Amino acid sequence: MLKIKGLCSGYGKSKVLFDINIVVPAKQVTVVVGPNGAGKTTLLNSIGGLATIHSGEIAYMDENIVGIPSYSLAKIGISLVPQTQNTFLNLSVRENLVMAGYLLSKTEREEKMREIFELFPVFKDFVDRKVETLSGGERRMLAIAIGLMRSPKLLLLDEITTDLAPIMAKRVLKNLVELKDKLGVTLLMVEQTARRALEIADKAYLLVSGEIKFEGKGDELLHHPEFTKKYLGVV
Repeated sequence: MLKIKGLCSGYGKSKVLFDINIVVPAKQVTVVVGPNGAGKTTLLNSIGGLATIHSGEIAYMDENIVGIPSYSLAKIGISLVPQTQNTFLNLSVRENLVMAGYLLSKTEREEKMREIFELFPVFKDFVDRKVETLSGGERRMLAIAIGLMRSPKLLLLDEITTDLAPIMAKRVLKNLVELKDKLGVTLLMVEQTARRALEIADKAYLLVSGEIKFEGKGDELLHHPEFTKKYLGVV
């Protein structure tokens, strides 16, 4: 579904990523792990039209999307869930979802919200609660739901489990796998905490200092001797 070839990108004249080559298969979970400052967020921003592309190609469904503005990517099925500022805290759960579906007709929006409530039944109990009253895990699930309101084919997730308690992080990841299976959504996740994310990954990459150091299946990377020795403790 997504192929990145020879990507060098960053912000303005500054380069963060160097010669990145990544393949994201359709309807699978691809995870990119790496320490803080590795360039994980820049990778997602490059795909999402929020970074400067110096060279290389980003092909989505065989079409080069480099240069397409971020607001246009949602129309072709790409949705980015950022790590921060991904919900409106002073609005209710319902209002957040309505705003996310502003391009839909009222009928389409209501149908999509019913689908969201089936996927995240917990929201049925506090659909009118302000987001600022939700737990960290509930806010992360709402951020995912907001991304799904746009009916994406490719969902980009930026460190969705960061700062969550282990039990809540596990729950969020379990929900993501269920979403992939039920909706056929392709997931590209970047995570600093490697172990949990790699356990659900069909394909995985290790990003360090803007360069890909390892790639393979999630369980292969998780049990790779050099990866375990050098990086597992810090990612």
